[in-house]
Amino acid sequence: MLKSGTSIGANIFEAQHAESRGDFIHKMKIAIKEANETLYWLVIGERSESYPKNSSLKPLAEELIRIISKIILSGKSRLIGGILPGSIPTLAFLVYKLRLMIM
Repeated sequence: MLKSGTSIGANIFEAQHAESRGDFIHKMKIAIKEANETLYWLVIGERSESYPKNSSLKPLAEELIRIISKIILSGKSRLIGGILPGSIPTLAFLVYKLRLMIM
């Protein structure tokens, strides 16, 4: 979970410096895959008796998935200077918060 959870932010950071619209979308798709994997591990953790639980992580991961999905859809239709201005600050905050909670 630590690996997939921290990879979300790394891929989003890379996407902000993408070389093209296609590269941006590709990197964001990798970020959403990592977010889905993190969600998977959180669900496994909820169902396991011996796995540490943190009930605030699952909603955060779900929100990240929703935001990244919207960015991907928007990125396919319009992209302004490599960054979609309204979404990135919220996304960066959520990734930072998720990373702190995982570590």
